[in-house]
Amino acid sequence: MDVKIEQSWKQQLQNEFEKPYFIQLTEFVRSEYQTQKIYPPAKLIFNAFDQCPFDQVKVVILGQDPYHGPGQAHGLCFSVNDGVEFPPSLRNIFKEIKDDTGAPIPASGNLTRWAQQGVLLLNATLTVRAHLAGSHQKRGWEQFTDAVIHLVADRLEHVVFILWGNYAISKAGFVDQQKHLVLQSVHPSPLSASRGFFGNHQFSKANNYLIKHRKEPIIW
Repeated sequence: MDVKIEQSWKQQLQNEFEKPYFIQLTEFVRSEYQTQKIYPPAKLIFNAFDQCPFDQVKVVILGQDPYHGPGQAHGLCFSVNDGVEFPPSLRNIFKEIKDDTGAPIPASGNLTRWAQQGVLLLNATLTVRAHLAGSHQKRGWEQFTDAVIHLVADRLEHVVFILWGNYAISKAGFVDQQKHLVLQSVHPSPLSASRGFFGNHQFSKANNYLIKHRKEPIIW
């Protein structure tokens, strides 16, 4: 199957694209875009991969679903387009970065700048119906994104995996922690952020690890 995705990822994932589950998933997603309002725009489904080639991945941040409101989702987890109000979790992420590293809270919630530095901003599910959170879960996306996590963990070295909330933390077992750094905490959602997200210092820990392994730190 010919999937429009960045070339290095295409080479790594080609076997996955030929599997029956992925072919069924593609048919489902195509039908949904034809009959429903779906986010993100179809051309941005694989934006996380397009902005961050496979061999440049230094950090993986795992989200769950794309945002399901107008103009928000653009294929990078936790990120919103320029000019869109920060969702609550993103606001808390920026607050923790400021407290941890001193970096000022940015004017835009567009995290493309992170992706282009080597942060794979991966949602477990890459599409969603408008205003229906979770509507494309259990259709095959999770199997695909699990395969992505396995690929990064198995074929690259010294990657930081940042896992927030129970769903993301459930993927920690995919990662050899002798070979990579795994950082876990509660989700940055207002429902849980005060129970261990604030003050976790994961952004500075990630950069310290990258520097230790002679990689450029992320400008958060």
